Amino acid sequence: MALRRGGLLLAILVLPLTVPILIFGVAASNAAIVGPIPFGTPFSILCALTLISLVIGPAAAALALRQGLE
Repeated sequence: MALRRGGLLLAILVLPLTVPILIFGVAASNAAIVGPIPFGTPFSILCALTLISLVIGPAAAALALRQGLE
């Protein structure tokens, strides 16, 4: 039963982090296809989010593993 609640909690915590990536990804692809909006702005934001994830991700994973061992 605790595993089921943990999975739900994980989904609730991760969902708000995926929404900006979805929004800027759609904006970048729409700008590339349609063209009136510059392509660089949403693509730059996507690149920034990716780089932030690459920096924070390993530290968050290490912290989660340390907490799991206790």
